[in-house]
Amino acid sequence: MTPIDWATRPLKKYVDFTGRAPRAEYWWFYLAMIVAYLVALTIDSLVGVELLGPYGVVTCVLGLALILPSLAVTFRRLHDTNRSGWWILIVVVPYFVMGIMMGMSMASGDMTGMASAGLIGLVALAGAIAMLVFMVLPGTNGDNRFGPDPYAGGPGSTVAA
Repeated sequence: MTPIDWATRPLKKYVDFTGRAPRAEYWWFYLAMIVAYLVALTIDSLVGVELLGPYGVVTCVLGLALILPSLAVTFRRLHDTNRSGWWILIVVVPYFVMGIMMGMSMASGDMTGMASAGLIGLVALAGAIAMLVFMVLPGTNGDNRFGPDPYAGGPGSTVAA
């Protein structure tokens, strides 16, 4: 498969949270996503309409359009390393907790909660590093509990032998 094929595959399987995604599919998709965001940010800055901070309408629409495909390919990539898709929560949950703590601290006027939110931020950083390691690791050889090996060349594989 070509890099373009790998990059567009998650868009074709945008709500498929089952099966496995090899590293090529995940990383080519995220590279294409970064390029698309850079183009969208450029268009937004040329138009001059800011919707959410520095993000304009084009960037926000792109972000909304890519939420499900990026979640699905991340789940399938975790499956390729024989991990449940629920591992994604190690990145998501600390941010929600941090946001709640910061909001409560600001509402009460007591800034001691901000220090605790900072510590939760460190937990979020550790979760992001762990997720990066999971995404870089090679997939399990052969079939695993989430499906056939995408590189095996058998039925259900993404690459012909």
